[in-house]
Amino acid sequence: MSHIGSSATTRAGPTWSMALAAARTAAAEQRVPGHTETIEYEDEKGHWHTETAAGSDRPETDVEDTN
Repeated sequence: MSHIGSSATTRAGPTWSMALAAARTAAAEQRVPGHTETIEYEDEKGHWHTETAAGSDRPETDVEDTN
């Protein structure tokens, strides 16, 4: 979960609204399914691994406005 909180230099206003909108957009984009991909990587022992990353495996995201 992303938290947008106030600080000494951040107050409600155009900048706050823009940051909140950007956070909500980014959170929504993380939920969009992608393509199933094959991932290959080498571990610390030098062994290669192949895995399939499902494009439907997306995180749950939310933005909380704490202002």
